[in-house]
Amino acid sequence: MKKGGKMSKLFITSESVTEGHPDKICDQIADGILDKILEDDKDARVACECAVTTGLVLVMGEITTKTYVDVQTIAREIVRDIGYDRGKYGFDCDNCAVITSINEQSPDIAMGVNESLEYKEKEKDEIYDLIGAGDQGMMFGYATDESREYMPLPLQIAHELCRQLAKVRKDGTLAYLRPDGKSQVTIEYDNGEPMRIDAIVVSTQHDAKISTEQLRRDVKKHVINEIVDDNLLDDNTRFYINPTGRFEIGGPKGDSGLTGRKIIVDTYGGFGHHGGGSFSGKDPTKVDRSGAYMARYIAKNLVAAGLCKKCEVGLSYAIGVARPISVFVDCFGTETIDLEKFDEIVRKHFDMRPAAIIDTFDLRRPIYRQVAAYGHFGRNDLDLPWERLDKVEELKKYR
Repeated sequence: MKKGGKMSKLFITSESVTEGHPDKICDQIADGILDKILEDDKDARVACECAVTTGLVLVMGEITTKTYVDVQTIAREIVRDIGYDRGKYGFDCDNCAVITSINEQSPDIAMGVNESLEYKEKEKDEIYDLIGAGDQGMMFGYATDESREYMPLPLQIAHELCRQLAKVRKDGTLAYLRPDGKSQVTIEYDNGEPMRIDAIVVSTQHDAKISTEQLRRDVKKHVINEIVDDNLLDDNTRFYINPTGRFEIGGPKGDSGLTGRKIIVDTYGGFGHHGGGSFSGKDPTKVDRSGAYMARYIAKNLVAAGLCKKCEVGLSYAIGVARPISVFVDCFGTETIDLEKFDEIVRKHFDMRPAAIIDTFDLRRPIYRQVAAYGHFGRNDLDLPWERLDKVEELKKYR
């Protein structure tokens, strides 16, 4: 927004949630099931979803596989690992009901990718052209140089706050915390650059015996102060820690959960666009997942190569068609070369056909539950293939 010919200040907010949030429980169960299937059957077709509520886990979807996995055990162990292992927490991994409703994938949906088995003798490039996308849709990737993770700073800090909440709960520093929690960070931008943190919100489930005053002091000391750079804070920064006071009832007892209901948390915190498709529980033939990973990979490498400071890449696919229907690049006026060159650069250096994406990132392996909480992108704590900067050197020649 401009006023008087100058870029006005903007206040931009992003949120994250902990692994014990009801929606994130569902994402982790769905991806945990996917991982277990891929351990034995890398060609499985998985579209698995989950819902949770008081005392209940419902696993549903379409799965076609030659292996067997114990869905009930997987669900219970993930709930246990998150921390819901006793009734007084409002959800108990050993005593909740686990119901499954799983069918095989529709042959009409599978048609576009099933031919892969018939083309084993062909050259790889021919196979890539013959194996189409598993569905239609549009996917977006985003990157910015405002953080070392090439992620929007409000979201990156929000993720780190939630991870710290889980850490101090699990290591006993704040043993009275419970698994459910959320964070929110508002940053003031001036002419597109982050200047200061305007507000931090942290809400965390807790034991009934702890006072609100003690919790607020502890979270400020052991969570916020451990994560947030003092240089981003000033006398006007506002802190809201459990702003309503008590937060004893949380998790599935406090609110139902559903796979794919935190897609903005999973991606870029409201920066850029979103195609609407969730990631969790989907095997990599689903371009909702693999296409979004490729779009992030492209955007991140373009920014890291110095061709722009911010970048959004949009891809769209038609079911059964290998090559993307459209490729979109926007650098928000930060490009250092002619914007019209980006389409040619992207098409030359990045293979966006679904089968090629799967091979490039080696996606037919169990790597998904680890990103089902705290974001799929900007995860420098993990070795994720779509986060690598291995195209930077060849892209620098365009500067």
